[in-house]
This record gives sequence, structure tokens and C-alpha cells, in this order.
Amino acid sequence: MDYIKTAEGILQHVGGKENISHLTHCSTRVRLTLVDNSKADYKALESVQGVIGVRKTAQCQIIIGNEVIEVYDALKEIVGDVSGTEVVQENKKWSAVLIDFVISIFQPLIPAVAGGGVLKSLLLLLVSVGWMEKGSSVYTILDSIGSAPLYFLPVLVAITTATKLKVNILVAVSAVGALLIPSMTKILASGAVVFEISLKNIPYAFQVFPAILTVLFYSQMERWVTRYAPKSIRVFFVPLVCLTVTVPVTLLVLGPLGYTVGMGMSTVILSIFNTLGFIAVGLLAAILPFMIATGMHKAMIPYAVNSMSQFGKEVLYLPASLAHNIAEAGASFAVALKTKDVALRSTAISAGISALFGITEPAIYGITLLHKPVLYSVMIGGAIGGSIIGLFAIEAFALVGPGLASISMFTSPDDPMNLIYALIAVPVSFFASFIPVLILWRGDNETENTPIKADKEAEKAFPFKSPVSGKVIPLEQVNDDVFSSKLIGDGIAVIPSENVLYAPVNGKITSVYETGHAINMVADNGAEMIFHIGIDTVQLEGKFFETMVKSGDRVELGQPLVKFEREQIEQSGYETVVVCVIANSDEYQLQSVEQKEQVKNQDVIMMVEELA
Repeated sequence: MDYIKTAEGILQHVGGKENISHLTHCSTRVRLTLVDNSKADYKALESVQGVIGVRKTAQCQIIIGNEVIEVYDALKEIVGDVSGTEVVQENKKWSAVLIDFVISIFQPLIPAVAGGGVLKSLLLLLVSVGWMEKGSSVYTILDSIGSAPLYFLPVLVAITTATKLKVNILVAVSAVGALLIPSMTKILASGAVVFEISLKNIPYAFQVFPAILTVLFYSQMERWVTRYAPKSIRVFFVPLVCLTVTVPVTLLVLGPLGYTVGMGMSTVILSIFNTLGFIAVGLLAAILPFMIATGMHKAMIPYAVNSMSQFGKEVLYLPASLAHNIAEAGASFAVALKTKDVALRSTAISAGISALFGITEPAIYGITLLHKPVLYSVMIGGAIGGSIIGLFAIEAFALVGPGLASISMFTSPDDPMNLIYALIAVPVSFFASFIPVLILWRGDNETENTPIKADKEAEKAFPFKSPVSGKVIPLEQVNDDVFSSKLIGDGIAVIPSENVLYAPVNGKITSVYETGHAINMVADNGAEMIFHIGIDTVQLEGKFFETMVKSGDRVELGQPLVKFEREQIEQSGYETVVVCVIANSDEYQLQSVEQKEQVKNQDVIMMVEELA
């Protein structure tokens, strides 16, 4: 791969370096916070050499795979420093802003925490086999190195939070660092009283949320003090006032609050685990392909980091990830064995090897989500492997993607069987997905799901007319990962210019949502269609929607299905794009018809042909 060429292609289609506010990467993705999301061409990004896929959540996530660091370095060299770029203020949902904030804070922590955790687990493994003596000088030095990322986790969090908030990093670190000074720890342990208020004895080392709240408060202080401080003395006056106020406020309020939040989060998730037992691990492992595809797995990172810092181990997310990762590998290798497509075989082998070592995005986006038998098999393998892991109550002791290279992360200081059980779970998860693929895979032109024909004599090809007047856009440009990633099928989307959804073909209504924002129907040739008006409009609870059909109705081409108040929906903060997805699109060939910029509901926008 030509990394410079890939970086230049990415830069070209995200609106140039001036449109990048924040640049980072994880194990497989380059992550960009864009100044103006509307300037990015997400479809064109997917065509750049070296790009496996693109996901738009709170960030622009460009999936590269194993060579992400090289692409990131090339992009960083071209872009340079973007820390001063201001993001255009859009009407973003609070959830999107929160996700972007969380990812920006926690994602950069993982390499340091993972490296230290794996080193500690390797030391435990060496001690358990008698190759190193616990307490020796070498062991103590290496153990201290491995412990450092977690011990100084508040400082690391202060750096990532201050970077995201664009405040003085060194002063922010100083505010958090004051909590870790031995004299501070000693005075807290002795029961110090400030302003007649007893300070809680909280061990701030290893903590995450107190540091985040500290920097959030400091950022507001810095902006406020800077605004009013005389320019001639700002250089020392602003840090002086901010530190003097921030640290006591943290000791009195923010520290205890953050500590309670962290403990509460871990307690809730552990309660779920304790209630469902091994079923929780199996269920999580089974749905991880969907969570990763939509970015929902990132919501587990704060919990995993906090659990690792609080308890030194994690019992749900990482063990479930082991089952899922190995299941992805098993399914990929089975595809490589069964397929006659040389390119697919090469992709499957590469993806399988990556998954064995804990990197699953190449398998998920290159194999699993493109072939339903593989997806089903991965879910089966994850469920079986995860349930076995749950039954054995396997615990993880390092925050890193579970795989063969990091298997030592399951070395327990108290239970030598923990690693043995993890090693047993590897072949179980592998073959629990490998074997179903061998059974379900029917060649490269798959026809597993034969559609139920409403009219057996219907023509195999038929014109699909626009369900609404407006501007046709590719499904990939829809601001919803479930639709844009085609998880439930291929199709098309229209930005409406009128307020009526029409039937694009003859067929039968199979279901109508109570809220009126979505309708399902089956065309006469068996194509199963899902119509969805707007993004997240289910939250309107039926307001601004009027359905004109009911489940079981026979409808004809051009018949009105739903009336909706487009302007009111937009004023309520929701996008009005109309999405039409063919759920069993793997049974059909969809061919777009070249269109002018605006279409009417009777214009043909694509041809749908049944595969032989």
C-alpha cells in the first residue's frame, strides 16, 4: 500500500486539512473529528485505495486494518497540527457530542494500558511456570513498569481530556497530579477537614472519572479567568487562580462524585453479569459484530478501563471479545476453504489471521457483514464460546484486544486454571463458527434465503419508482450506521421535497409502526421492503405522521402510504431523509438509474432484478 497516496485520498474527500479538528487512531481505524461534516464525501472515501470502509458516528471513522498506524502517520505528516481548529457548531444531538467526547478521552489510553497490562500478565505467567522469582529485582522493576499506566491513569486521562477541550495541558495535569502527591494521600488518610467539611479518603491513583471532572471544571475556570485577568499577568495569574480553586473543589465535590460514578458503573454491569451469569457473556459475544459495526462497542471502553483500574480485572466485555474474535477467525478460514473466488479467499485468510490476533474489523467489514451465512455462524460461535467462558467465569487482567498474541492477559495471580480455561475456549469458539460456515455456505452466488413470492408469475426484473419526491442519495450517505452500513439490506434514500410517501411498486403491507414513521411491505415478486421516514423519528411518538394504510392491505403503485409534516419534523431537530431498504437484497440485483438532481414519486430510480 502507498500510504502517502492513501492519506492524500482521505484528505481530499474529507474536505482538506482545514476541515480536520482532531486526528487520532485506534487499532484499525483512523478517527477524524471534522469541522464541517457536510464537506466530507463518505462514498468517495470508501473508494480510496487501502480504505476498507467508512463509518460516520460522532467521528468520521476510516477503517484501514492492520496498516492503520502507517496511514495515520502519513496523514499526520500532511495535516500537521490541527489543535487550534474550531469545529463548526451544528445542531448535534447531545448523544453524538457525548460519544465523541468519550471516544476522544478513552481511545488514546488503550495502547499504554494494554501494553502495561500484557507485561504484568506475562510476568505472572513466567512466575507460574517457575521461570522468574516473584519479588526479585528484575520482577519488581518490570512489574512497576507494567503498573505505571494504571497507577498514573488520572494523569493520562488529564492529558487526553485537556487535549479534547483545548486547554493548557500542563496546568490540567498539575491539577490532577496534586491528587496523587504522597503528602496529599497521607492527609486524606488521616481524615483532613477543610472549611469544616471532612474530606473523603479516596485513593485517586488508578481513578478515571475524578480526573475527567477535574479537567472539565478547570477548563471552565481557565476560560473565565482568562477573560477577566489583566493581559500583563495572565501567564502566571490564570494558572494560579485555576489551580487554587480547582483542586479544593475536586477534593470537596468532584473527586467523591467521580469516584461514585465509576464505582456505580462497574457495580451495575457486574450486577447484570451476576444476574444472567454465563448467558450475559454468550449474548454479548453474539451481538458484538453489530456493536462493532455501529460503533456501540465503544460505550464499553469507559467501563472496561474503570473496572481494570478499580479491580485489576474485567469479567464481561473482554472475555466475550475473546469468543467473538476467535469466532470471526474460524468463520473467515472456513470461507477461505469453501470459496472459489481467489480474491475473496485472500481477503478471508488475511482477515482470519488478524482476528486470531484480536483485530476483527477486516473480518467484520470484509467478510461477515457481506455474507449472511458467515454472520449467522459468527453469532453461533460467539454465543457458544462466550457461554463456555461465562461458565468457567474467566477473568481478563489486561485491557487489550483478546487473541492468541495476548492470551497471557487471562493469567490470574490467584487461579492458574483461568488461563487454561481461556485456552480451552479458543478452539471451542473457532470450530463453533468454522463448522456452521461449512454447512451454510452454498458457494459464491448464495441463495440461502429464497423469498416467499406473493405472485409466483411475477417478472424477475421490475422498475422501482421513487417513494417520495426529492433528491436521491446513496444509502451510504444516510446519517445512520444501521442503514448506511447496509446491515439490514441494500437500497436507496431520498431527501424529500414533499410530504407524502407512496408505494413504489405493487405489493402487500406487512406491518405499520404505531408511530407512523416506518412501514414494511412485500412486492409482488417477493422483495421485502422497509420504508423509514427520518432519522430517530421514532422519538416523536407518532407526532407529525399520518398512516393511510394498515397491515394486510393490498397496495398499488403510486398509492399514498404515509403523510408526514416535513417542516415540523425538521424544526424538531430530526432529519427527514426517507430510506427504502430491500431486506432480502442478497436475492436481487439493484441497478441505479441515472437521474437528474430532483425526482418525482413516479420517476424510476432503480431496477430490481431477481437473481437466478
